[in-house]
Amino acid sequence: MNSNSLEAEYMDITNKNAWPIVYQKIGRECQSYPYTCLEAKKPQNKQFNRYRDVNPYDHSRVILKRCERDYINANLVKMDRANRKYILTQGPLGSTVGHFWLMVWEQNSRAILMLNKIIEKNEIKCHWYWPHGIGDQHKMVLNDVKLTVEQISEEDCSYYSTRVFRIFDMESSESREVVQFHYTTWPDFGVPSSPVAFLEFLKKVRSSGALEADVGPAIVHCSAGIGRSGTFCLVDSCLVIIEKEGFGIVNIQQILLEMRKDRMGLIQTPDQLRFSYQAIIEGAKRFNPEWKEEQKMEESIYSAVAEDVEEEAPPLPPPRAESLTKAPARPLPAIPTSASLGNLNFSATQESSSSDEGPPTPPARDCPTSASSADDEDDEPITSPVER
Repeated sequence: MNSNSLEAEYMDITNKNAWPIVYQKIGRECQSYPYTCLEAKKPQNKQFNRYRDVNPYDHSRVILKRCERDYINANLVKMDRANRKYILTQGPLGSTVGHFWLMVWEQNSRAILMLNKIIEKNEIKCHWYWPHGIGDQHKMVLNDVKLTVEQISEEDCSYYSTRVFRIFDMESSESREVVQFHYTTWPDFGVPSSPVAFLEFLKKVRSSGALEADVGPAIVHCSAGIGRSGTFCLVDSCLVIIEKEGFGIVNIQQILLEMRKDRMGLIQTPDQLRFSYQAIIEGAKRFNPEWKEEQKMEESIYSAVAEDVEEEAPPLPPPRAESLTKAPARPLPAIPTSASLGNLNFSATQESSSSDEGPPTPPARDCPTSASSADDEDDEPITSPVER
């Protein structure tokens, strides 16, 4: 399959308005997977799951080594063809902040990719798990896991932010720096404003070296750790495969099915699947060394982050037993039916409203000094309405 074939596949699905059908087909194929989630369903572990129906598979779950309990809602997702490993996890609860940072430490991760905001649609989607300021005076002390976390810098890059943290291990007296890449304009249930904006974010993450095989797997999370997180990992892995092997026999749907063997439900809406195709097709062009700078300038409209486009309403929540395998059959917004993707305007088909700004300043009570003492009244597990 060459680039034209992948574009033709995209246009064929689009012209038939078949993204919900393709998405549901993927979900049906996953129903035959034999994997269990026994650890997640144990009574002592249920309290650590943000959503009752988003659980880590037993065979790929991350096991904490230095903790009273070894459980955390996280999976190691491997894509051998791309030589990539990611840890996909839920947004931390107040009671799991220490577990989260212990995982970062024990897995030798060098980056945290946060793809959600703390509050979305007036709902708390993730506990504020990092220090509330730069310097020693804001340092988090996580006594339950024998770690401290200090923020040493922060940079605002328009639609995402980067923060550098220093983790200190009280047991070994060793320390390590970790970078958080926080995408602040990816709407809940939706997709980024354009493939180009997302690809610039991906390029920034790649340039840090945090996705390379010689360091621990990057921690990738949204709220449930399956929709936006799955979209990021699918796009990155497919682009690596294309860079290594050419378009060749890259099969986006098959790669997604392989990734779903490590964590359930990756990519949670037809729109996210469609966006993944767009980003992979566009990224294969832009990440090509022969891509010319003047072409980037001509298509700079793709990278604009729209501010006033109303976000599409989320789909209705399906029954719990089906929420990770079947998507609501709702019509997608109209898409241009150009003969080639070169004429498509990807920008702002589903952008968030102008209220989608950076995470709000949390009240002082949310700043934990240890995971065990963090206020958790807003973090009771609920059933996930498809994806956060």
